[in-house]
Amino acid sequence: MTASTIVDQARAFRATMSRLPSGVSVITTRAGDLPVGMTASSVTALSLEPLQLLVCVSNRLFTRKAIAAHGMFGVNVLGEGSQELARQFAAKGDRFAGVAYDEEDGVPMLRVAIASVLCEVATELPGGDHTIFVGTARRFAHSTAGRPLVHCCGEFGRIA
Repeated sequence: MTASTIVDQARAFRATMSRLPSGVSVITTRAGDLPVGMTASSVTALSLEPLQLLVCVSNRLFTRKAIAAHGMFGVNVLGEGSQELARQFAAKGDRFAGVAYDEEDGVPMLRVAIASVLCEVATELPGGDHTIFVGTARRFAHSTAGRPLVHCCGEFGRIA
């Protein structure tokens, strides 16, 4: 298989998987004094006993290293109307510029989130070019107002 075939297959696979709608979250942690975060769509509830979820983070991202080092991370579920915030946390630069957050066990938790889960890393697993972090939920909360932001086919949307 040639390098161009691998790239073509990766593009086709990504386009195929983009048809799977997902919620949009911001994963947060801390690297020393620096709040760190990224936009994610690979967040899944895993277990009720113990209370666990998983997040998948690209091995290329500084956020992956920061989560592994800090041992804690936050999942901040974004609501409708938070497209710009999702883009901000997906872009380069100061992702926390103008973002209101509170600290919980040294993890920045976004005030605008419609649901949030503070996790302690329970397991770190290899997943190809990503790392799968299994987190044990230490604290969690949600708002009954607001609906989730959805991502599908490269666009943000909402549940009708």
